[in-house]
Amino acid sequence: MQTRQLGRTGPVSSALGLGCMGMSDLYGPADRDQALATFAGARAAGITLLDTGDFYGMGHNEMLVAEALAQVLRDQAIVSVKFGAQRGPDGGWLGYDARPVAVKCALAYSLKRLRTDYVDIYRPARLDPNVPIEDTIGAIAELVQAGYVRHIGLSEVGSETLRRAAAVHPIADLQIEYSLISRGIEDGVLQTCRELGIGITAYGVLSRGLISGHWSTGSGPTDFRSHSPRFQGDALAHNLSLVEGLRAFAAARNVTPAQVAIAWVAAQGDDIVPLIGARRPERLAEALGAVDLLLTAADLAELEQIVPKGSAAGDRYAPQQMVMLDSERG
Repeated sequence: MQTRQLGRTGPVSSALGLGCMGMSDLYGPADRDQALATFAGARAAGITLLDTGDFYGMGHNEMLVAEALAQVLRDQAIVSVKFGAQRGPDGGWLGYDARPVAVKCALAYSLKRLRTDYVDIYRPARLDPNVPIEDTIGAIAELVQAGYVRHIGLSEVGSETLRRAAAVHPIADLQIEYSLISRGIEDGVLQTCRELGIGITAYGVLSRGLISGHWSTGSGPTDFRSHSPRFQGDALAHNLSLVEGLRAFAAARNVTPAQVAIAWVAAQGDDIVPLIGARRPERLAEALGAVDLLLTAADLAELEQIVPKGSAAGDRYAPQQMVMLDSERG
């Protein structure tokens, strides 16, 4: 497995990371045995970066990650944790809390669930509109000083927030959606990250399965995609038509659409680590094939013709969630 450093100050990560959310939540029913087998496959392949959140399955995902961590030496894994998203007992979304006292309380519970003494990267899941980012980052910086956190990250924030945060403490990476059909990061945020020496951990590289080549239908009302504009009606039909061009491109090179999509994100810069949201060993094995797929300049130009920037139909989140994305403001 190749490696990439997350920003100027962050850790050296495997070139691909494992996004763990779907093993517990938001994509319909999950299977613990399949999840643990996927962790084992990732470990065998040399994947070191594990991305989770304390609200994925309301703690379930962190406990699942803890089982995976028990199989390795702690310093062989990079554990990235998001916090701040508030959920009710019905699983509904209530907002965000990134007050300094909430930051420290959330980490205390995460450390217990993860059964570890520290997390490698700690980040607010979204910008809390009621709390200055300086206050949130300052609280995490105190946790860094105390040894409970190694690095600070951010998620889905824009350029102004990045600058304000970096003025308080070095930021290792920004976690943000980035794929062939989600390229908003290119309109300023990516440039700001590079100016400030902040790495990118890219999630949604397969647009939640939409451009994987495997999409058929959602898994019911508990599946995030049942409410996503990109997966509805005419928008879905249009987006799947883009995938057919991607499928032909992949077939001509004896690879899969998913491998092309992952390799495209990786090819956008050595400061970008794609997160693979695999829930089963076979999907992980397919994703790993992207590591050896080197896209030429001609390949990238052809993909630009097949899936032009801005060609996707529908927003990436429902309207009430889009307003929470500071990153959409540039």
